[in-house]
Amino acid sequence: MPPDSLLRIKLDGHIPQHVAIIMDGNGRWARARTLPRFKGHAAGVRAVRDVVEGSIEAGVEILTLYAFSQENWNRPPREISALMTLLEHYLIKERTELRAQGVEVRVFGDLDRLPNRQRAAIEKMEDATAGGPQLRLNLMISYSGRSEILRAVARLIERVQAGTLSSSSIDESTFESELYTAGLPDPDLLIRTSGEQRISNFMLWQLAYTELFLSPVLWPDFRREHLFEAIRDYQRRERRFGRVSAV
Repeated sequence: MPPDSLLRIKLDGHIPQHVAIIMDGNGRWARARTLPRFKGHAAGVRAVRDVVEGSIEAGVEILTLYAFSQENWNRPPREISALMTLLEHYLIKERTELRAQGVEVRVFGDLDRLPNRQRAAIEKMEDATAGGPQLRLNLMISYSGRSEILRAVARLIERVQAGTLSSSSIDESTFESELYTAGLPDPDLLIRTSGEQRISNFMLWQLAYTELFLSPVLWPDFRREHLFEAIRDYQRRERRFGRVSAV
């Protein structure tokens, strides 16, 4: 039988279409247990699996996970190597299960910086899960919100110089068409774990009117029950998008 929190979500019926998560706290989780940092990242993979399944249960259509930022390339080489190995392992191990669950996986970011093995694993994952009808899972890897905006600007300039686009016709819709998330709705709900209170260069354009939920739970301990808690909190809010509430 579904947990009470899931039943309340379903009864309310107001499900966020797109949930984004900044997965934070792996290092602190490992440090609290006197474990190496990569053990925290490995534990975080289990949280990813549970939250993906919870998203499907709740009826979320799009789940976007901030997995690895461009700034993370500045971490010690040993940690980066462990993260890349973990990424490849996840993409290979979870591919069949995600496909069976109807999850379509897309990966966005500066993927040219990834080693060949990881890029090949991403391509196989995307091919295997293409068209999954239950959930769209976006993994942001080697990602930067500022870089995404600059990339969109550069692509628009190229179109103007090629004569296929007039500069006077550029509006929000045109700009959004050059973002990684082109064709997708902006996140309705952003969850950040571990108690930190910043967005860390994540989806800077798309988060303009997104509701924020800050969870004190470290990412490796985050489970679907915590996801349901965030959704219930979202359901209690009134989204005004800059407008005044009706009297």
